[in-house]
Amino acid sequence: MNYGAVVFDLDGTLIDSLEDLADAVNQALDMNGLPTHATGCFKYFIGNGARTMVSRALPENKRNDEAIVEKCLDDFNIIYSRAFNVKTKLYEGIPELLDELSERGVKKTILTNKPHLFTEKYVDDLLADWNFEVVIGHTDEIPRKPDPWGALRISSELGIDSSQMVYLGDSGVDMLTAVGAGMLPVGVLWGFRTSDELRKNGAEHLIETPMELLSIVNL
Repeated sequence: MNYGAVVFDLDGTLIDSLEDLADAVNQALDMNGLPTHATGCFKYFIGNGARTMVSRALPENKRNDEAIVEKCLDDFNIIYSRAFNVKTKLYEGIPELLDELSERGVKKTILTNKPHLFTEKYVDDLLADWNFEVVIGHTDEIPRKPDPWGALRISSELGIDSSQMVYLGDSGVDMLTAVGAGMLPVGVLWGFRTSDELRKNGAEHLIETPMELLSIVNL
């Protein structure tokens, strides 16, 4: 099958944002007298939106305390807005993949559970060299992945059937989204989650480097 578009996840797929996210959450926790975490822990906190990430980082007995969650989330948003791109960078090989997709006329889009405001900041800051036809980050009006709503909206806006689209992501949430939307689920192994998680949630292909996508999918 010829695929006409790729839907990219953002964190853990296009950009390595782990350190900036961890630093911002840890600062918010510290400001509120709460224990912090090693950076690697955030690989498992990230993936279901900022609120869930902050909640997962809280002590277990605080995660259902809405006042604490809201305070830490507000502090995180303020801190992260000032330091969202201190250490964050594109993964190695992503520029070459995006260049090649552009050369081939393949449409590129982004669907992420990162708040839309920060998603736009990264697109403007790190991804400005490429045209992404549709960019969807989380807002109160948009259901979070793995709900396929955002993926199907992209399909509709592009006028390309979802069966002719590839979804590229690093988590089980991404693979479930792809399956739910009828897209080809391709898991990346350079991101935040494991190959087992990706396979268990529907990945049909796993790739270790971005350019491998071109050797397994007819784009």
